[in-house]
Amino acid sequence: MYAFEIFKGKNGEFYWRFRASNGEIMCGSEGYKQKASAQNAIDSIKNNAPTADVKDLTKND
Repeated sequence: MYAFEIFKGKNGEFYWRFRASNGEIMCGSEGYKQKASAQNAIDSIKNNAPTADVKDLTKND
């Protein structure tokens, strides 16, 4: 099952990561001072990702 995970780093900041159903980490975040900020970032991705464009920056390769 795909899942977002919120965790606290050794530096005391909160992070999120997204895991695939096989357990592999697909992406992760920067550090946030507040847990609510990490949750807000997840909510934003969940709400906006279906309409996100894909920008191919390798067009000249």
